[in-house]
Amino acid sequence: MTLYVNLAELLGTRIEQGFYRPGDRLPSVRALSAEHGVSLSTVQQAYRLLEDNGLASPRPKSGYFVPMERELPALPGMGKPAQRPVEISQWEQVLELVRSVPQKDVIQLGRGMPDVTTPTIKPLLRSLAQISRRLDLPGLYYDNVYGVLALREQLARLLLDSGCQLSPDELVITTGCHEALSCSIRAVCEPGDIVAVDSPSFHGAMQTLKGLGMKALEIPTDPLTGISLDALELALEQWPIKAIQITPSCNNPLGYIMPEARKRALVTLAQRFDVAIIEDDVYGELAYTYPRPRTIKSFDDDGRVLLCSSFSKTLAPGLRVGWVAPGRYLERVLHMKYISTGSTAPQPQLAVADFLKNGHFEPHLRKMRMQYQRNRDLMLGWISRYFPPGTRASRPQGSFMLWLELPEGFDSLRLNRALLEQGVQIAVGSIFSASGKYRNCLRMNYAAKPTLQVEEAVRKVGEAASKLLASAAAHAVS
Repeated sequence: MTLYVNLAELLGTRIEQGFYRPGDRLPSVRALSAEHGVSLSTVQQAYRLLEDNGLASPRPKSGYFVPMERELPALPGMGKPAQRPVEISQWEQVLELVRSVPQKDVIQLGRGMPDVTTPTIKPLLRSLAQISRRLDLPGLYYDNVYGVLALREQLARLLLDSGCQLSPDELVITTGCHEALSCSIRAVCEPGDIVAVDSPSFHGAMQTLKGLGMKALEIPTDPLTGISLDALELALEQWPIKAIQITPSCNNPLGYIMPEARKRALVTLAQRFDVAIIEDDVYGELAYTYPRPRTIKSFDDDGRVLLCSSFSKTLAPGLRVGWVAPGRYLERVLHMKYISTGSTAPQPQLAVADFLKNGHFEPHLRKMRMQYQRNRDLMLGWISRYFPPGTRASRPQGSFMLWLELPEGFDSLRLNRALLEQGVQIAVGSIFSASGKYRNCLRMNYAAKPTLQVEEAVRKVGEAASKLLASAAAHAVS
């Protein structure tokens, strides 16, 4: 890593930690040059990088300052989904998103992809290489259906941060979080059953319900505090709901962290109506605050919560290493795993276990949390600058996903088609609803290091949205 990038990251960290507040003057170029023993041009390059990232702004003959906090877009409104179980649709739109392959000439703002280019991931790459060269070939043999013990031991330690005290024998390794969710749903539900979900909700879990012949009951969800417990209680009284599937920490797509008191109340509600909770915690480790939020599982005292996660968002999705803590449903989940994938690939499991054991995971997480938080603020600034007036945006408290809401009647499907011609892809809002609601919404990824190309892509999205709105308004008048 070059000197100016190191210096920019140091200053950026100080700004994020509040050492320099909005409006404060930053050290002069000469002062930083003397303090760090680098050239004036190195400091100037560092400041230009901070300026590009929205963390510093120059004032003529006065130096660099921390920008004043800009007015943020309004929050999205709470959705009003159908108050009944519905057949799940939108597979065609989901397929359009997931079958796209990375292309150099397409900026994919729609995929749930973390930044895999960070230097903190290099020890993992070394572990993968070393395991492949071992003479005893541990990565080429079957492991047992639970998954590699070394990884489960490390996971048990990691889970202490989320408030869970679990033994390695209570954990099952899966092929990504997607399989963890699928095995969990199949373990507690049967075709024809009703599953309550937050709304908007992760499209992968809903498509699993669709494939298994189940129905979804969407529950209104607040963009800051999560699923409405009142609406959920009413639904539980009215319908024979078998399970509640929810992403309560660093939610996808809204980014909220459900307060602890509400998580505890949700467990009490599930106990009262004797339903399972399938908790997706795949983004939980990426909360911007420390310590990370407690899981719903940590409040579970009778084994009804199935906790699902993976390293796809914290490390890399290509590893395909996920896991589930299924509580009382352990035997059922093991059976579901056995009849689907049987055994998860051992080599990436061994590499991740090594990465965790040698203490590389925490420094990596700290860096990614800071990067994603900075990128969020920068992205919100771009939204204010380039998007039509009245655009609403979520306030993610973790992860790297932003949910945008445009005026009623806006069509994000048309927007995505228009953008593909310009080399940009988004995730359309309708795939996050069982019945195709949120067509006026979209999700964008801000994981990648900010570049002029990324900013240009965001500008294209905003301008295309403005054109579609203007065209719709003109059509309505005529």
